[in-house]
Amino acid sequence: MVDQNSVVLQIRNLNKSFGALKATDNVSLDLYSGEIHALIGPNGAGKSTLIKQICGEYEQDSGEIHFMGENMKGLGVADRAQKGLGRTFQISSLALEFSALRNVMLAVQAKSGSSFRFFKPVMKDQELLEGARTMLDRVGLLDRQHVPAAELSHGERRQLEIAIALALKPKAFLLDEPMAGMGPEGSRNLTGFLNTLKVEAPILLVEHDMDAVFALADRISVLVYGQVVATGTVEEIRNNPLVREAYLGEEA
Repeated sequence: MVDQNSVVLQIRNLNKSFGALKATDNVSLDLYSGEIHALIGPNGAGKSTLIKQICGEYEQDSGEIHFMGENMKGLGVADRAQKGLGRTFQISSLALEFSALRNVMLAVQAKSGSSFRFFKPVMKDQELLEGARTMLDRVGLLDRQHVPAAELSHGERRQLEIAIALALKPKAFLLDEPMAGMGPEGSRNLTGFLNTLKVEAPILLVEHDMDAVFALADRISVLVYGQVVATGTVEEIRNNPLVREAYLGEEA
């Protein structure tokens, strides 16, 4: 249930330039409790740059980002993650030599603040094991728990990234093209899962799969040349002539 009185993430008048290129141009948007807010736009529209500013990888030139009522200015990626911003990456950032289980256990450890266990072998820590297995089960990877991340399919790696994000118990998710590289069945399964996940924490979703976007989103913002040209419900965006010309027409 979307609660428009509960703003989890608030972005106001955000700007970011790289030389003469204005990658983010006075962007404002909100993420409410209980919603999936999709961010769409053609390649080069500035979606990834915006996500990187929200998570702290890039510092904005001007404007403000508030998360859970707190100004994020000056806070880096790790600090924002600790405060509850859970992110999956467009390009996988997994520890490929570790099993799926170990990858999630590292996140569970980080969340509990016990990254170093000198007196107890980590892989025998039942609390960590059960926590990690619960997350893998939720994304449908429990039967692949002992497989090295390097041997997982592309779609399975995206599922593993979401399990890792879940393990951090975020207050909001930033999902950067989670459907990328997935087949139709994988996309359908992930769509169903994300629709239930938003009840736990709202999702800012960057995605090119328009079927998934229209199936999932409570609201959609359209980014073109670094500017938000429209924000609305699925039907409002479907029927917006400016959006159809700038973006949706490319899909036809």
